[in-house]
Amino acid sequence: MKSSTSGKQYLSVFGLAMLSVAAVMSLRGLPMMAKEGLSMIFYILFSSLLFLIPVSLVSAELATGWPKSGGVYRWVKEAYGPKTGFIAIWLQWLQNVIWYPTVLSFAAAGLSYLFLDQALASNKFFNFAIILVVYWGATFASFKGMKTAGKIATYGVIGGTLFPGVLIILLGILWVVMGNKVEFIQAGQALNFLPNFSSFNSLAFLAGIVLLFAGMEVGAVHVTELKKPTTQFPSAIFTAMFVIIIIFTLGSLAVAAVIPASSIDLNAGIMQGLNELLDKFNIGWLLPVMGFLIAFGAVGGVLAWIVGPSKGLLATAVDGDLPPFMAKTNKNGVQQNILFIQGLIVTSVSFVFLIMPTVSSAFFILSILTVAPYLIMYFLLFISAIKLRYSRPDVERAFKLPWGNFGMWLIAGIGILAVLFAFFIGFFPPEQIEVGSPLFYVSFLIGGVIVFVGIPMIINKIKKPEWKKEIKD
Repeated sequence: MKSSTSGKQYLSVFGLAMLSVAAVMSLRGLPMMAKEGLSMIFYILFSSLLFLIPVSLVSAELATGWPKSGGVYRWVKEAYGPKTGFIAIWLQWLQNVIWYPTVLSFAAAGLSYLFLDQALASNKFFNFAIILVVYWGATFASFKGMKTAGKIATYGVIGGTLFPGVLIILLGILWVVMGNKVEFIQAGQALNFLPNFSSFNSLAFLAGIVLLFAGMEVGAVHVTELKKPTTQFPSAIFTAMFVIIIIFTLGSLAVAAVIPASSIDLNAGIMQGLNELLDKFNIGWLLPVMGFLIAFGAVGGVLAWIVGPSKGLLATAVDGDLPPFMAKTNKNGVQQNILFIQGLIVTSVSFVFLIMPTVSSAFFILSILTVAPYLIMYFLLFISAIKLRYSRPDVERAFKLPWGNFGMWLIAGIGILAVLFAFFIGFFPPEQIEVGSPLFYVSFLIGGVIVFVGIPMIINKIKKPEWKKEIKD
């Protein structure tokens, strides 16, 4: 992972690529893409070429220009001031908070197969209970620090993400090679590589799929640990992108091959696919084991993220952007008060699973609700990178986009257009799943965005100079 030259430790290209893969890849998105059949190719290419690459390259330039900063908070702050920087980090933190119920419903689906009752995966109350019990358990465990949580997260990625992902791909390939029925071909979708462009509703999944490729800015902060950032970072990014695309594409096709699109459950689709594949090859006894591993992987992901993103918010509290009580930590240095508030938000958001008509619809609307603040944050990231090219040309960047300011406008501009399009599409109810009242769906999302952006604006308005003073004391 790391090499040494003259005593200094450098991160290898492969090491950075794997860090980026870990930050982005999750099996929970495979069913959403599987529902699209071969048209998933369009969504993957759109998300990779127009979003993933621009985010990665622009973040790398920002990270090497301001290597000792706090990521997006510092980048946006340098460009547009502390108030806008605070909004950016708030939105980044908040999307993670909303993400927790979706990933834990994914864990609940795995546990339903462990309990040998597949119907539980679609049971609203089971999902709601699992989300709250596991999340608050993880929160209280995190109060003791991240040493134990980090170990669980590492094992979770290997056992609960990589192993099931590789297994479903291999079994899916065997399924096709042995001449079994391929559902997306049987449905007449063999040559349908493009989605239905007749309505925005048919493209609504795009917003959720774009989110599956988010997170590359996390890996960009490690660019200064490379020996030759200018050449090695692009290599690491394209390696990571290759791995992500292969696993997403083949894994989604494996699910789509064995489960009809209309029957794919957004949070239980992986288990549905594994159920069919394992039964076919007479190893059905592995299904409860895989259910446990997938649930364990999801829980590990929550443990890995539950403290991390909130540290960015802690930094703003220390700077006086939040009330002093949010800057306080316990004896282990964990931001206990922020985690309590985070838990209350997660609990409130989780009630969506009881309100929406199905677990799949709740899963999707929360996924889209997660997308909205994240895409706004990415918009701020892109425009900040453009502005800093003009306002801070004196800052040395170890990695810099080619072709001068034109190159920045080109790459960041592509990212901006992709972000705006995905944001717009996300407000249309998808035709692929039942979401109940379209009016409620749209109103819920619009209201959520207003609240998400409004809260940091209100905090910026009411914050007091003594907040920072009190913290220092």
